[in-house]
Amino acid sequence: MCELLGMSSSKPATLSLSLPRLAAHGGPPTLIRDGWGVAYYEGRDVRLIKDVGPADQSDWVRFVAAHDLRSTIVMAHIRKATMGEPAYRNAQPFARELAGRMHVFSHNGWMPEMLTSPRFRLGRFAPIGETDSEQAFCNLLERLQEVWSEPRAAPSLEARLSVVAAFASELRPLGPANFLYSDGDALFAHGDRRKQLPTQTVEPPGLVFLQRQCRFDENPSSQNGVVMASGDQMVSLVASVPLTDEQWQSFGQGDVIAFSGGRAVLRHSADEERAYPL
Repeated sequence: MCELLGMSSSKPATLSLSLPRLAAHGGPPTLIRDGWGVAYYEGRDVRLIKDVGPADQSDWVRFVAAHDLRSTIVMAHIRKATMGEPAYRNAQPFARELAGRMHVFSHNGWMPEMLTSPRFRLGRFAPIGETDSEQAFCNLLERLQEVWSEPRAAPSLEARLSVVAAFASELRPLGPANFLYSDGDALFAHGDRRKQLPTQTVEPPGLVFLQRQCRFDENPSSQNGVVMASGDQMVSLVASVPLTDEQWQSFGQGDVIAFSGGRAVLRHSADEERAYPL
């Protein structure tokens, strides 16, 4: 299956975890070699770098590693093709403009009914490629138009989380639907279920997350793959599987968590059908 990685930080930071290392957590690296991508937010815009083919053979990966690209929101994806050929147009993350800012989306799972279900009709937004993931993103943006009514003015976090959570609840019956979505103001993560190693069974958790509060003085610091500026800093990481030996927390099946400024701030629980602060 595909692998997801997201970061929310209170100050600009860079992920030094390599994309090949991320891919290795999904099984033998030779199995997850159908494309990759990473997105760094630059205010309302985004620096998107992606490519088709193995991450461990890409010159673009070496380019990313050689530059100190920093952001408060970062999203990375390693692709195992299940729908749509290995091609640049099908590589993730996907990005689109809505209300004067770039929105970014990555998905891990398989939802074949997405392309034919009447519940997921499209309008302004249309996919470039052939994947269920891009179709889902376009449909999510159709729904988000209802709350993004004014250009560049972000709706309340609660309003955005409500739309994302309602959308996620409709995806889950179609198949594994783990995804990361960001509007440049917050990072939203939906944990469903995924193929677990070594049993190969499809079950929760679909995502895990880790929060750190980092304190240091004058010089930049690197802690388990996150390079940060000097001073106190909050950082949250979301991933398909734990990437370090720290205490990662599992998403409950159907949980949607909103991260902002390096903190998990709101969780919508599928079991309780409500949102509450963290």
